[in-house]
Amino acid sequence: MQGTRVNFPLCLAPMVGLSHVALRLIIREYMPPGAFTLWPTEMLNSRKLPYEDFAKVPETMKGPCETELVPQILGNEAGAIAASIRKLEDWGAVAIDINMGCPVQKALRHNYGVALMGDSTYAAEVVAMATKVARVPVSVKLRAAERGTNPDFLFQFVRGLQEAGAAWVCLHPRTAEQKRRGNADWSQIRQLRDTVDIPVIGNGDIQTAEDVHQMRAQTGCELVMAGRALAARPWLMWQVGEDLGWPSPRDLEVLLRERLRKKGLPMAEFFFV
Repeated sequence: MQGTRVNFPLCLAPMVGLSHVALRLIIREYMPPGAFTLWPTEMLNSRKLPYEDFAKVPETMKGPCETELVPQILGNEAGAIAASIRKLEDWGAVAIDINMGCPVQKALRHNYGVALMGDSTYAAEVVAMATKVARVPVSVKLRAAERGTNPDFLFQFVRGLQEAGAAWVCLHPRTAEQKRRGNADWSQIRQLRDTVDIPVIGNGDIQTAEDVHQMRAQTGCELVMAGRALAARPWLMWQVGEDLGWPSPRDLEVLLRERLRKKGLPMAEFFFV
């Protein structure tokens, strides 16, 4: 991804209450040496960010050695977005992600999240607000278009984001109505990858290392994003890396034995923990 050192095909998804410093640090322990990927924060409200102490707010706490951090912001006001981005860049962000996929009512009431997908011109303006002030790349995470929408809507929508300066997009191919129900339509990721000139991250229904490889093969996406699967099984990073010929994480066996010792389980039961 432009402006980053990404060389590994799997990254964590931004999840409310989960994508915090503790989870990121645990997952990082399973990364092969020399591997770099994107590391998101939880969703951050651009109206609040300019006034918060990042060292005390759980959502913006970070480890001393964390790199490739990509905070995700909610917002639609130029002033708040600009102030938030400046502060996040000083904090260490290597990119800024704009949330256009969150379907919760709190976001919808303020015309944040997936509500921005209801007006492609307005959504592009929000991206332009960010790219106008950002010194780092700006990306967008979005969902599939609602049922009954013009089949070309999604592709036209993303082209507008690209023209506004988005460096890449992440598509979770479920509608807002679906939330996490049903199946993610990976074919939309493939179609989007074939339509736009910027990188595409694929998200949805990633549970195993094999899912990561299948999504890459089927969609051509530059990066695969996993959420709750990585929170439950952080060793997916190790498994994907091993499949691709990366060396195992340093001291991995020591790490696993220590964790299993605390659980009182034999090494053979590791994958069932």
